[in-house]
Amino acid sequence: QVQLVESGGGLVQAGGSLRLSCVASGRTSSVNAMAWFRQGPEKEREFVALISKSGYITYSNSVKGRFTISRNNAANTVDLQMDSLKPEDTARYYCAAGDTALVLTTHYGYDYWGQGTQVTVSS
Repeated sequence: QVQLVESGGGLVQAGGSLRLSCVASGRTSSVNAMAWFRQGPEKEREFVALISKSGYITYSNSVKGRFTISRNNAANTVDLQMDSLKPEDTARYYCAAGDTALVLTTHYGYDYWGQGTQVTVSS
């Protein structure tokens, strides 16, 4: 079992920055990919970014060039640096972790989820 706790959300003006953090605990040795998803009002949960244990990274097109995901395997943490934020980035952001050897951009590929942290970007 793996537990995930997100932090760092808040209210920010368009063009500003936030840094989200996710701390994993429990049986973290089984985790390969860690990812960030987000879900806005009346929207399905969507992929934001992932990073594998080996360091492979991919981003959704909507955040590419603005967000940066990083991981500290020893500390079992994953961060998401969000720059040039837009109102459409407003959502609850969730940290996810998966045991599979595959790196997936769908929420079906992840076994563990945090409770989320709210990000609101005002115009």
